[in-house]
Amino acid sequence: MATANPIKRILSVNTSGEKGGRALPLGRQLVLQIISLFIAITVMFPIMYIITLAFSSNPSRPSTLQLIPTELSTEAFAKVLDRPTANPVTFVELLRNSLVLSLGVGAVSLLFAVSAAYAFARFKFAGRQFLMLAVFFVILMPGVGLATPLFLLFNGISIIDPESGQVIFNLRNSLLGVGIAMIAGALPFAIWNLKGYLDTIPKELEEAARIDGASHNRTFFQIVLPLAAPALAVTFFLSFMGNWQEFTLSWLFLNKPSDYTLAMTLYNMTGQYAQNVQWNQFSAMAIIVALPVAVVYIALQKQIVGGLTLGGVKG
Repeated sequence: MATANPIKRILSVNTSGEKGGRALPLGRQLVLQIISLFIAITVMFPIMYIITLAFSSNPSRPSTLQLIPTELSTEAFAKVLDRPTANPVTFVELLRNSLVLSLGVGAVSLLFAVSAAYAFARFKFAGRQFLMLAVFFVILMPGVGLATPLFLLFNGISIIDPESGQVIFNLRNSLLGVGIAMIAGALPFAIWNLKGYLDTIPKELEEAARIDGASHNRTFFQIVLPLAAPALAVTFFLSFMGNWQEFTLSWLFLNKPSDYTLAMTLYNMTGQYAQNVQWNQFSAMAIIVALPVAVVYIALQKQIVGGLTLGGVKG
């Protein structure tokens, strides 16, 4: 007898109301568990090595491979939280710069993205499909590919003192310029992600509001935005997470230590030669930079995955 359609067979799983799925053969279970264990070890190996170095009082790397801390010294964390590098900038100032860029870029890009996504999802206008393809094409481009034109463009925007002839402000060498460049990179994904979700919101809700006398702005702010809150939250968090760890644009644009971010400072701690690196401080800084985003992501993992899949199926 012919084998049943594999798609129908997959869709028929768990239709009997049982809590658990179909039991796998013992051999397949062992293979899957071995693969999962291998992946877990591969992922946890560098993390455990960094943690071991961070809690060590010895600034040099150990001669043997150690994955479990043999001591719990917080000396490296104390030094990093005071002043990570020899530059005259404190950890608080670096944290402020990173927060300003991450939160500011996330909020501004979300504001423009939801407006553009709503226009793409609801209005029919000339060039709509071409613009959507252009947005998608920008997503495919690597971020570093836009660095050179943005560098040249922003470097030509300056404020010069007419008396002394000195440059007072240069858009390229400022947090504002980096923020604008990061917004340009964050907008395409935000527009594409929000547009897919706004397509799932029934248009009948907006039509009913207009029949009741609501204006387009009132319909947008009081009906569309509240319904799109899960997608807005997920888009903002993903933008914040990417901007928090952004390094390329900041490193290419900024020259003043007072404008450095945490990611730039972490790179500065590597030094010119490996033997001169304070590895315990470098590891402590790496943990401090990664910990906030990692904790929030783990805590909100279900909401993030759910928000990304909400717009996956229309209807």
